[in-house]
Amino acid sequence: MTRKKQIFIPIVILIAGFLMFMLFSSMKKPPEEKEEVDNTPIVAVEPISVMPMTLQVESYGVVKPKYETEIVAQVNGQIVELSDTFVRGGFVKKGQLLARIDPNDYEAALIDAEANMASARAALETERAQGRVAEQEWKRITNTSPTELSLRKPQLAQELARVKAAQASVLRAKRNLERTELRAPYDAMIESRNVGLGSFVAMGSMVGKLLSTSIAEVRLPVADNQLEFLVAQGEGAEVNLIGTFAGREMVWPAKIARSEGVIDNKSRMSYLVAEIHDPYALVERKDETPVRFGSYVTAKILGLEIAQATSIPRHLVDNNRVAIMDSESKLHYAEIDIVRQDGRNVIVSNGLANGDQLIVSALDYPIDGMKLALIGDKQEESEEEQVDNAENDTQVALNDSGSGE
Repeated sequence: MTRKKQIFIPIVILIAGFLMFMLFSSMKKPPEEKEEVDNTPIVAVEPISVMPMTLQVESYGVVKPKYETEIVAQVNGQIVELSDTFVRGGFVKKGQLLARIDPNDYEAALIDAEANMASARAALETERAQGRVAEQEWKRITNTSPTELSLRKPQLAQELARVKAAQASVLRAKRNLERTELRAPYDAMIESRNVGLGSFVAMGSMVGKLLSTSIAEVRLPVADNQLEFLVAQGEGAEVNLIGTFAGREMVWPAKIARSEGVIDNKSRMSYLVAEIHDPYALVERKDETPVRFGSYVTAKILGLEIAQATSIPRHLVDNNRVAIMDSESKLHYAEIDIVRQDGRNVIVSNGLANGDQLIVSALDYPIDGMKLALIGDKQEESEEEQVDNAENDTQVALNDSGSGE
């Protein structure tokens, strides 16, 4: 009997423990199912646009006239006439009278010189006649030869010299009379005028200053390593000059006329000189905006042409590679050829195609070939999930209200 109890009691305990385990298991809540987390990296992309590109070299400068002339009095006298256009900022034509110095003394000097020349010519003709008479007289004498003095040749030479001196005096008097008229040597703008009506000027006095309006120049400093992007180091290159006029940004076309051929000692720059024809639009471009002397302009010099190229941010390039999202939404690294660094961007000639999706956002652990997702796609999926959840909640509410009835 005791042995049966020893066998039965453990069995009862095991059965009771099993029943209690089943009871507690039925009371335990099942673990909540966790939502599946999508760890696909989200990136932002920009489409690549490949097209023909002309490289540009930027510079700057100040617009100046090609020719500047200081008008200086070459004779003494009083200013008796001034042109109405001979004022600061006035425009004058080539040969136009600017000012006149009192010509009376110089007209009198011309008359005196002409009178002296007439007297010298008369004396020359008299001496020639006397020489012919002397020669005829010596022909009657056959036993001796005449001397130069006997034929009056020294006297004739002396009178001839006096005629030439008189002619020189006439030319000098005419030239001085012409110098009483101060005329513009070319089409110009008046920068300054230093005399007034009635002023007395001496020889060498500065009367005014003219600026040529036919051609304007801009000296453009260019770093030596930028010349490689220009055709023929910029000789004959087209230039777009950008400046302001009356508060508006304007663009004027120009052309590189020459290179100064040396490197500046201070700036270590090479200088290219751009020319603008008719800067004040007085002749050829009357309907265009003038380029004023003294204006500060920035210049874009047109250089080499590349058949297919694009510009991308420099910080996206790593060891001549950029990250691309391919058609399967996977990461791909493209090898590129960089032609030039242009500020924060680089110019790429090979390695990218039109329409490529350039990744512009940062990647924490990039692996070539990894799956990627776009920001826009994730936002659409989130919106769709929100719409689905809202519909489900609405359906549940409708069901609960129906069962409550």
